[in-house]
Amino acid sequence: MKILLYLLAYLIGSIPTAVWIGKAFYKIDVREYGSGNAGATNTFRVLGKKAGIPVLLIDILKAFASVNLVLLSGTPDNIPMQVTLGIIAVIGHIFPVYAGFRGGKGIASLLGVVLALHPLGALLSLCLFIILLSISHYVSLSSIISAISFPLWLIFVFDVTEPALLFFAITVAALVLVSHQKNIERLIRKEESKIYIIKRNKKA
Repeated sequence: MKILLYLLAYLIGSIPTAVWIGKAFYKIDVREYGSGNAGATNTFRVLGKKAGIPVLLIDILKAFASVNLVLLSGTPDNIPMQVTLGIIAVIGHIFPVYAGFRGGKGIASLLGVVLALHPLGALLSLCLFIILLSISHYVSLSSIISAISFPLWLIFVFDVTEPALLFFAITVAALVLVSHQKNIERLIRKEESKIYIIKRNKKA
């Protein structure tokens, strides 16, 4: 049963939302433009809000649903299994079988995982992300700081002691730092692209 659920989590996580929406409605493969990633951020950058918002929501939902596959296992409180299902779903997003194993960076999917594992901690990190994005307009910087904040919320605000959950949270923060190495370099050089969710008014 576990192997089947892990396989299902991978297949759900592999749904290449950005690629399918781009090709179906815009005749564009978002991986050929912008950052080259099949994720929500690049979809916003290349295709705009009408495509970016659905991609963001579906990428969050598919990971959230994957974690909750644990309900089918007969042990719904099995946190290590929940963590494993979530990780597998994110791996599916990054290496999607349906799209030649060329996916996104998994930030939206990670949000879905943490929402399923610890909703309050995830919401705090999400609020921090929104605040940072509204101030800096850098998705990468906002993502990095928000990911680092998640294990801090668990430890210092919610007193979480579950080893599997803490290990996952700390590992996620480290992986986000590693996966955003090029973004960090561009931030240092002040070459990172900005995203304005609400367009600035143009002066007459």
